[in-house]
Amino acid sequence: MVTVKQLPHPRVADVPLTEVLFALSDPARLEIVRELANGPLSMAECGATNPDLPKSTKSHLMKVLREAGIVRNEPDGRQRIVSLRRGELDEAFPGLLDAVLGGAEGSD
Repeated sequence: MVTVKQLPHPRVADVPLTEVLFALSDPARLEIVRELANGPLSMAECGATNPDLPKSTKSHLMKVLREAGIVRNEPDGRQRIVSLRRGELDEAFPGLLDAVLGGAEGSD
C-alpha cells in the first residue's frame, strides 16, 4: 500500500507579503496560479502547458508556492490535488490575487 505524505502548509496570516510576492514573481509559478484560479488540479495537470518542464523543477515551483501559502497540496489516493488558497489569500491580502492575475492576463 502506498502512503502519500502530508505536506506542511503555513497559515497564510503568518506569511509575509514579500514572500507571497516573491513566489508570484516567477513566470512559471504565476502560470500555475493562473491555472489553479479555475479550480483544483491534480499535480500532473498543473503546469501541463509546458511539457518540457523537468519533474524536479515542477516540484520546486510547487514547493515555493506551498511554502508561501498560495497553494494547498493534498494527497488524494496515489496522486496529489493542488488548489489555490484564494479565500485565505483574499482575507490576508485583499485584492492581491485579483491584481496579479488581472495583470498577468493583460500581459499576453
